[in-house]
Amino acid sequence: MQDTAKMTRKPDSGKPAPRPLIDEELADQLLGQAQAEGVELLGPDGLLSQVTRAVLERALAEEMTGHLGYEKHDPAGRGSGNSRNGTTPKTVLTDIGAVDLAVPRDRDGSFEPQIVRKRQTRLDGFNERIIALYARGMTTRDIRAHLREIYGVEVSPDLISRVTDAVVDELQEWQARPLDPVYPVVFIDALMVKIRDGVVTNRAVYVAIGIDCEGAKQVLGLWIGPTTGESAKFWLSELKGRGVADVCIVCCDGLTGLPDAIGVVWPQAVVQLCVVHLIRASLRYASRKYWAPLAKDLRQIYTAADEAAAAAALEAFAAAWGDRYPAIIKLWRSHWAEFTPFLAFPPEVRRVIYTTNLIESMNARLRKVTRNRGQFPSEQAALKVLYLAIRNLEDFRGPNAGIRSSGWKQALQAFTIYFDGRIPTP
Repeated sequence: MQDTAKMTRKPDSGKPAPRPLIDEELADQLLGQAQAEGVELLGPDGLLSQVTRAVLERALAEEMTGHLGYEKHDPAGRGSGNSRNGTTPKTVLTDIGAVDLAVPRDRDGSFEPQIVRKRQTRLDGFNERIIALYARGMTTRDIRAHLREIYGVEVSPDLISRVTDAVVDELQEWQARPLDPVYPVVFIDALMVKIRDGVVTNRAVYVAIGIDCEGAKQVLGLWIGPTTGESAKFWLSELKGRGVADVCIVCCDGLTGLPDAIGVVWPQAVVQLCVVHLIRASLRYASRKYWAPLAKDLRQIYTAADEAAAAAALEAFAAAWGDRYPAIIKLWRSHWAEFTPFLAFPPEVRRVIYTTNLIESMNARLRKVTRNRGQFPSEQAALKVLYLAIRNLEDFRGPNAGIRSSGWKQALQAFTIYFDGRIPTP
């Protein structure tokens, strides 16, 4: 995935794993001592907190030695002009909870520790833990309760807001990143979220997912629509301004004004009713236990060789399921004119459009986090959560694991022939 590579973990270099710093014998010794003294593993006075405190205080003591130039109690320090001057108590928040430290200080106040800096109250990793909880759709109240229950620490709502606001710059950079000049396919979806802006209103969040000329799927951007009217032309123009000069096929699902806006921004684009949306809408009418056989029979329609074969498959589907789910039959027949252009594409192109595991995973993840939140206090809060959900999904999959479209080389040949002159050559 080219444009989102910075959001993904680096692939395994094949180097052997580093040797553990704490061997099994030392770990057994620590656990045995903790059990003998009735010390818990977690908690403010737990074993992990005590080990963290000991390591940090030892590291701070070594920093002080390096700063002064002599060991503690070393006669060489006499008359040096500066010396140790006791410690200052400090509590820092870490991945395992709050840890109380005794930070060494010097006489002239010139010591600037780097392990735990002055005025630093959170170690690296704690902020990431808050952001991870926020990315799951947890509210500020939920995050505070979770940290209190698991780590025994009390954090303020302002702290959580400041930590999550650090994502805004990253979000803005992601939203403005340059894109490829041509995308063979772009999927456009919309999900509804509740945003409290004086009153709670339902707002559409538009998600654009593109398949580039290398066959890699990537989220191109997120946009929240206004309370009244559609904003498709605005954010489509934004995509064009970021470098997307042409799109061969745009798959969408009856969003008001979108086909006309696509025609203005990318005049040569073919607007296609999204097969994924049509299937998803069909399954909404059915009990979950019937999803597998329904999906199998629907597949006979959208994989048919031509329109006549697809119409025959729809009649067969109606004969099998019409009595139980007449609404599904009505849905397909009412959208037949928007669906049938799909059947003119070569099989390789069609396969790219309806093989959409990543897109379905993305939609499911985004809907899950919005359900968890219920409503958002602002547009920015909604975009932060949705962006983090996207980042986490792409980070989990990695740049070469499940992102590229299967059989892309054959599909690229079909795109190049069908859309003659529009797919750039290497």
